[in-house]
Amino acid sequence: MATTADVREYWNRHIHDLEITRHPVGSRGFFDDLDQYHFEKLHHLLRLVDFAGWRGRRVLEVGCGAGVDLARFAKGGADVTGVDLAPSAIDLARANFEQQGLRGEFRVADGEQLPLPESSFDLVYAHGVVQYTVNPQRLVDECRRVLTSGGEAVFQVYNRHSWLHALSKLMKVGLEHEDAPVLLKFSTGEFRRLLSGFRDVRIVPERFPVRSRLHGGWKGALYNSVFVGVFNAVPRPLVRRFGWHLLAFCRK
Repeated sequence: MATTADVREYWNRHIHDLEITRHPVGSRGFFDDLDQYHFEKLHHLLRLVDFAGWRGRRVLEVGCGAGVDLARFAKGGADVTGVDLAPSAIDLARANFEQQGLRGEFRVADGEQLPLPESSFDLVYAHGVVQYTVNPQRLVDECRRVLTSGGEAVFQVYNRHSWLHALSKLMKVGLEHEDAPVLLKFSTGEFRRLLSGFRDVRIVPERFPVRSRLHGGWKGALYNSVFVGVFNAVPRPLVRRFGWHLLAFCRK
């Protein structure tokens, strides 16, 4: 069984989307490429998450990585804090903020045991973290603990009943970070039960096929030239529940 130490060691060596940039790690070009690709692949975030709507309020990102999302909150005027299990991620996040002249507090910390007082944040943002942690329920409960009464949380997990999960099995192409010590997938019902401690929960399936820059060969060509167009031609109401990402918008 995987331990927190295993998870830390893995993510200390792996950086999301590193393959899409040729710039040196930690350079301005590197961070600009990460931001461009992140919001190209996850363009729905700009529609669903009000990055500019938290001015003067306290925002915590659990699993902040290189600080790509957190920088958007900071640019919107939020008072931001980022925590990550991996020291290498915190080093990158600090460099990213320094290069952009942004203010933020960063610390190495385990999302399952946040070294933060309860009721201290207006928003907790944990995108792409729950599925990689040893004890998802503990992480969710910790995020709720540090929220103020009426505060909001955003979580994202992978959908077991999704187009990408099915396609990876059919085409025998591994999912990103399939070798991680923990990689969980959830049904909508399982995800909702995980969030049952919140007063209000709204779950939105998202991330539908977009052209890939990472996969080559005939499989990549078939995916980009045929599958993406055909899938997105299907009326969205018929396929919405099969989105690869499940985003939850919660209120304490």
